[in-house]
Amino acid sequence: MIELRNITKRFGTYPALHGVDLAIHPGEFIALLGPSGSGKTTLLRIIAGLEVQDSGQVLFAGEDVSARKVAERGVGFVFQNYALFRHMRVAENVAFAFTVRRAKTRLPKAAIAARAEELLRLVQLDGLGKRYPAQLSGGQRQRVALARALAVEPKLLLLDEPFGALDAKVRKDLRRALRELHQKMGLTSVFVTHDQEEALELADRVVVMNAGQIEQIGTPDEVYAAPATPFVAHFVGETNLLPAALFGGDGAATEGGELHLRPHEIAIVGPGTVGAAEVLVANRFRKGAMWRVEGRLAGSDSFVEIDCPADAPVPAPGDTIRILPSARPKAFSKVPSDSSPQVSDLK
Repeated sequence: MIELRNITKRFGTYPALHGVDLAIHPGEFIALLGPSGSGKTTLLRIIAGLEVQDSGQVLFAGEDVSARKVAERGVGFVFQNYALFRHMRVAENVAFAFTVRRAKTRLPKAAIAARAEELLRLVQLDGLGKRYPAQLSGGQRQRVALARALAVEPKLLLLDEPFGALDAKVRKDLRRALRELHQKMGLTSVFVTHDQEEALELADRVVVMNAGQIEQIGTPDEVYAAPATPFVAHFVGETNLLPAALFGGDGAATEGGELHLRPHEIAIVGPGTVGAAEVLVANRFRKGAMWRVEGRLAGSDSFVEIDCPADAPVPAPGDTIRILPSARPKAFSKVPSDSSPQVSDLK
């Protein structure tokens, strides 16, 4: 069990974290998701011991480890830039954690080499131990970094945007490999990313951060389908902001008089449908198994995006269509500034 209690951190005059509380359960895969400057990497580094909080506690299994050094915390850390030793071969990079142990606990050379090869097989790099990092692809180098992090037999695996520098296909392959490793080894893992797709695909729970605070903690489905604040609604998934009065909502009761609807939560309806709003179509394009239609609400500056089934008639630019929510529009009630906005469904 990892517990963070009232963690605060400033860099000079910049407040990086404001009283963050978080509990991470054994064997859980947690994603820290947020934009640049949200505090997610600072929080990860505090868990690792690479940064020291100004106040608050970091507890491992109920014990305060705030004063412990990185090497004493039993964590494995994977960086975005791999941080491999270029002058060492791949197997030597992986074995580094074994070679720097005290003499009393150090394994024989043959056992170290065998363990390094075992870890390379685990990350599907068997046979590449004699190469240098420069002779590997970016995806392969990141697998080496992962194997090296696992070499310390960590209780906790920490990953700081490890796939950010890789192309989409390699990222997807490595995400799958990471999830399989997490499950096979029973690790507790914390993953920092600004990529919502990665967070929703990998995590058991997603921690959405903004401006040094936690906006919402929940399963991927909870965070996507029931955003707790306007920020989460905007940052996780795609969201239309529509005038609350458009579909009978009380504008005075909503944040900025706006409703929040995902593109797939809007339906195109026939002429004369009661309560429908008109949209002038500006563009359409293929988006996976759907068509995305974009347009402007008649008599408004609001821009709307709608997902249409590929096997249905798709409006063309210049067409006028009518829309209604296919789900209850979400609105965020205005509350005092020291509280978090509450989400509700307008009936």
